[in-house]
Amino acid sequence: MLNIVLVEPEIPQNCGNIARTCAATRSRLHLIEPLGFDISEKAVRRAGLDYWPMVDLHVYPSLDAFFAQHPDPDLWLATTKAPQDYTSARFEDGCWLFFGKETAGLPQWFREAHSDRCIRIPMREDARSLNLSNSVAILTYEALRQQGFPGLTGTGEMARADQ
Repeated sequence: MLNIVLVEPEIPQNCGNIARTCAATRSRLHLIEPLGFDISEKAVRRAGLDYWPMVDLHVYPSLDAFFAQHPDPDLWLATTKAPQDYTSARFEDGCWLFFGKETAGLPQWFREAHSDRCIRIPMREDARSLNLSNSVAILTYEALRQQGFPGLTGTGEMARADQ
């Protein structure tokens, strides 16, 4: 199973889109606080997120708390500052994809501590970044493609039959 980690996400619509991607792909969603929005049951119901019950959600008060529970994850850090693009990564079952907050990305100390695991999505040089939910979708589907889309319909023989 794939693990998506959002470090201090700020925009509720991005998190909602990412949660929907996680629900559709059976990926776990991990949120590192502080969050820029409310994810209480009442807030989720008010937002009409009918897929929310399908999201395997875990919330941590900090990165330190996350690593206390998951001391040695097979992690990949998505950052525009990475020297290698995501196609050089080999995403194994159970890996963890980390994404930073919309306004600042992942903390510099975190990127430096895992510099060999930093990956980027290629784009034109003068573009600041892609939308967070788009970035998560791109890397989620690449990781699942490498793993053969485990547990998802529309792959393998079914997909070839449509061609």
